[in-house]
Amino acid sequence: MQDLDGRRALVTGASSGLGRHFAALLAQHGVAVTLAARRTDALDEAAAEIVAQGGRADTVRLDVRDPATIAAAFAGSAYDIVVNNAGIVHGGPTIDVAEDDWTRVIDTDLSGVFRVAQAAAGAMVAGGRGGSIVNIASILGLRVTSYVAAYAAAKAGVVQLTRALALEWAPHGIRVNALCPGYVETDLNRGFLASRAGQAMIARIPQGRVGMAQDLDGPLLLLASDAGRYMTGADIVVDGGHMVSGL
Repeated sequence: MQDLDGRRALVTGASSGLGRHFAALLAQHGVAVTLAARRTDALDEAAAEIVAQGGRADTVRLDVRDPATIAAAFAGSAYDIVVNNAGIVHGGPTIDVAEDDWTRVIDTDLSGVFRVAQAAAGAMVAGGRGGSIVNIASILGLRVTSYVAAYAAAKAGVVQLTRALALEWAPHGIRVNALCPGYVETDLNRGFLASRAGQAMIARIPQGRVGMAQDLDGPLLLLASDAGRYMTGADIVVDGGHMVSGL
């Protein structure tokens, strides 16, 4: 992964969870990282940690539902790598999902990915350089479970959007791939994973455990670096075998 040294990356949703982890990971490999999210206080803390460990990091406020903040984040900036990570989930019986909740998830998890990818590609083309866009999807974009219909629909859209953008932008040297994690432990889902329902779900994973953020390191670095230079339009599943578990 030595080719990452000296490159620039923007990571959305970098104030916590996987986005924060991805930003730190890229910085460890010599990438100058811009952490982007709505919560600037959490961004500043995450960036300070990276700098304290010898990495290069700055921050920008970016709301994937607000085109103006996206345009500002890319104005005058040339990124080699963009990790499209920002996302939310709304759980509950689909028959009871309010219109506002549906719209909020789709606008964040699918339209937000499109907006950021479009801005990233525009900047790459204008700069006469290629790059790598990594869209964070989910196994729920490929397989379904109950009570997260909006999230599953959005992530399925991300997978197909990734393929469409890869096809269009390959002539510009821009690679677009999707990373599809299974259940990965974070602060947001730790309570569920410890519950009876969570433990029953874990029992169906062939490897017998949920993923940790570090389990995504290799696939992300592959897609971000020249090690994956002949990969575009791919969706990489990292789920401990969950997708192939028996019926």
